[in-house]
Amino acid sequence: MELNQAQVQRALFLAAVCGQTYAQFTNPDGTFVLPPPYSLYDTLEAKSLFGLWERFGFIWQSPDEIVIAFRGTSSTSNWIADAIATQQKFKWAKDAGATHRGFTGIYASARRQIHSALRKLPEEKTLYLTGHSLGAALATLCAMDIAANTQRVPILFTFGSPRVGDPNFVNSFTQHVPNSYRIHNEFDAVTHIPPTIFKLPKQEQTYYYRHVSASCPLYFADTSLSSNHVIGSYFAELAKLDSTYNDYLSSVSPSFCPDPDLLR
Repeated sequence: MELNQAQVQRALFLAAVCGQTYAQFTNPDGTFVLPPPYSLYDTLEAKSLFGLWERFGFIWQSPDEIVIAFRGTSSTSNWIADAIATQQKFKWAKDAGATHRGFTGIYASARRQIHSALRKLPEEKTLYLTGHSLGAALATLCAMDIAANTQRVPILFTFGSPRVGDPNFVNSFTQHVPNSYRIHNEFDAVTHIPPTIFKLPKQEQTYYYRHVSASCPLYFADTSLSSNHVIGSYFAELAKLDSTYNDYLSSVSPSFCPDPDLLR
């Protein structure tokens, strides 16, 4: 699907938000640029693919909105190399299929914190969920969970997402999360993993993966595989669609917008 102007602007803003999840993780003190009128409500903590507790994003709020953003990772090989790319039942919704074991484990470790925060935040505020790369997978799981278990109707924008679940999960997701925008570069290798048919060596079990809707493709090919994936490249491509709004974001909050050269 093609994004309209309002959706392009929201995508640009949320891509910049995703950029700040990396700043939060990289800076020893967890600092990042927080644009007005948003304030930090909470810092998300989750167990990484390696079992370490890390900063994995944040929850912002403004007078009208809540934004939950999940951090990704620049590493891709460990997503499909071993048993974490097998699947497990998505247990937070009835008949919702199966999802990637590694992604689901990370989300599970942060789930209680997220639901606790949402119980305290006003329900009338519009809820946006976003993430890039691995963070996009976590945001997708979160959107499904929140839609199935609360009265909120989340709006999901993801960038460079891998596949998250099986066909049954995708069907259930489509029913629960009607406002979903999966923005992906056709030359981004991460968006093509795990493969649609995944099987570990010397094991009989076969796993099937599909992408959630709705597909919002971009087409940019840089000089390296990493350049085709980083959030800065996604932001730069989206900025071409509305340069005026890009200039506005940069002027309102300097250093908020990602620099492709700094996020490789």
